[in-house]
Amino acid sequence: MRVHLLKQRRLRFPMLETHPVSLRSGRALVTTGIGPDLFQAARDATLGMVEEVGRRAGLDPIDAYLLASVAGDLKISEIVDQPNWVVSMHLDLDTLSGGA
Repeated sequence: MRVHLLKQRRLRFPMLETHPVSLRSGRALVTTGIGPDLFQAARDATLGMVEEVGRRAGLDPIDAYLLASVAGDLKISEIVDQPNWVVSMHLDLDTLSGGA
């Protein structure tokens, strides 16, 4: 695992990129939501993805939301550390680079 510190970035929850040999078909951007309410954690993971997609791709929030809603996968990542549920949203990085 490699860890990079992004200075001057204020993230509410962890964000990561996965390796191509993960469960996805290639590298993916992953945003998370963590908290006692599973639905709020899902909203937080989605909001994190919308913000990051907008930042990386230069999209307006509504366009980033539309992209995340059709190309992103929302997953319950952890439920064993009650009450801290972890929800993650995964988006193939090729989606942001136009498949290149």
